[in-house]
Amino acid sequence: MKVTAIKQQVKQKDRYSIFVDGKYSFSLSEGALLDNQLNIGQELDDRQLKELKRQSADDKVYNLALRYVAIRMRSEWEIHSYLERKKVSPALVNTILNRLSDYGYVDDKKFAEAWVNNRRLLRPTSLRKLQQELRTKRVSSEVIEQVLAGGETDELAVLRDLVAKKRARYPNRLKFMQYLARQGFGYSDIKAVLDEE
Repeated sequence: MKVTAIKQQVKQKDRYSIFVDGKYSFSLSEGALLDNQLNIGQELDDRQLKELKRQSADDKVYNLALRYVAIRMRSEWEIHSYLERKKVSPALVNTILNRLSDYGYVDDKKFAEAWVNNRRLLRPTSLRKLQQELRTKRVSSEVIEQVLAGGETDELAVLRDLVAKKRARYPNRLKFMQYLARQGFGYSDIKAVLDEE
């Protein structure tokens, strides 16, 4: 069997279609193509072709994972779950996670720091709610403690800002208190801030 053509794909410019004996056989990313040193006219045996097709499938899954983390930072658990939903073998999941980790794309501490900073900028919320959100992303308790301990958030200031912002939406005091409690603030803090008004 002979490699008869290597063509850049139209829709995915970073992937190349490999033609064996005049027919499309598989595709590889630019990096995988260079790693395998494939060239036109190269002879392949059945074992080599099978291995290249396996690499092609693994390469596609790795690129899916890269796109997933490119959207926003993800916790290790989120990436693991995403790959499981794609029905990726556990061995390949671990390989991909290790590869992403080596490049710095998987780091629960960095993820938690980014999550907390983002929440503080866009939608201030209580420390309790931040803890809960990070737990749902399966970030370890140690990392959560580290990240939240380093913060300088004044819970009462955040609560006052939220009360000022949402006051018009909740004319009923009890419903307003329930809303604020769902945001993770303690009853005594809520009562104190509402009594200030």
